[in-house]
Amino acid sequence: MSVQRKPVPGLYLVGFMASGKTTIGRALARKIGWPFIDIDSEIEARESRAIAQIFSEHGERHFRGIETEIIRHHIAQIEAGEPAIVALGGGAFVQPANRALIEASGGTSVWLDCPLDMIRKRLGDDSTRPLAADRKGLETLFTERRSSYALANHRIEVESDDPSAAVERILTLAIFRHA
Repeated sequence: MSVQRKPVPGLYLVGFMASGKTTIGRALARKIGWPFIDIDSEIEARESRAIAQIFSEHGERHFRGIETEIIRHHIAQIEAGEPAIVALGGGAFVQPANRALIEASGGTSVWLDCPLDMIRKRLGDDSTRPLAADRKGLETLFTERRSSYALANHRIEVESDDPSAAVERILTLAIFRHA
């Protein structure tokens, strides 16, 4: 006799920098009682330095390798039985290897689609995000990444700075109908 385990859910929030992945993810995790994981924070804790410093000292390719390792680690934990809300960095879902890991795990990806004007407002004069330093290139990067984000299982429009509206829309997804 073969026993099949029901997959444990992992919800992966994807989208451009400052689209609300961390804020919405934390609010959602509090509401449903799941752990919240912020991949960028995990990277900074593991490396004992800011992402901008990792970029400047070792380059984006090195950073992306670390990012994939940490995503793989958390997927393994989720598959071992602990559901979680995971906020990916803005470029994580753009990487085909990361998308494949999430898809193979049975995880649900949700694109938080935030307008560029709102992102610019949220970024303000933030200089801690390495790929936001070039404000003229921000629109190009935003446009280029949209096709990757569109590969997510679901798309939620982020229309305000109030995370509760996005949380409520996420809670209507099939992953939560039996959770």
